[in-house]
Amino acid sequence: LREEIQRLMGIPLKPIQVGRINPLVLAYMGDAVFELYIRGYLIRGHKTQVNKLHRLATKFVRAETQSRIIHELIPDLNQDELAIVKRGRNSKPHTTPKNAPLSDYRYATGYEALLGYLYLSGNQERLGEIISQSIELIEK
Repeated sequence: LREEIQRLMGIPLKPIQVGRINPLVLAYMGDAVFELYIRGYLIRGHKTQVNKLHRLATKFVRAETQSRIIHELIPDLNQDELAIVKRGRNSKPHTTPKNAPLSDYRYATGYEALLGYLYLSGNQERLGEIISQSIELIEK
């Protein structure tokens, strides 16, 4: 069933296909992927009311937090991953952040682009490593 769903969704894509995707689209996917992982993590670990889960999730998905995460992870990224982060960071968003400095917003976009890239490439192992490291950094 998983293979069928992936085939229908077109996942995983070939690396050359993923490399051609607009970094803001990668970030769009990465945002959804990160949100899903964080919600699962919080539900398994905190089993509480929905409004409390939402407040906890906000701590994880804020631009400021994601910017801090990617700054910590950069030394451990390979060349391809770093290139994706830079493409995401340097992209020109069509919206401006309301509650975050532009620099945090741009680095958060780079982080989300990386997650989207890994997800769409089918690199679940590396995606899991990055998200696990991210959660550890947030929980510190």
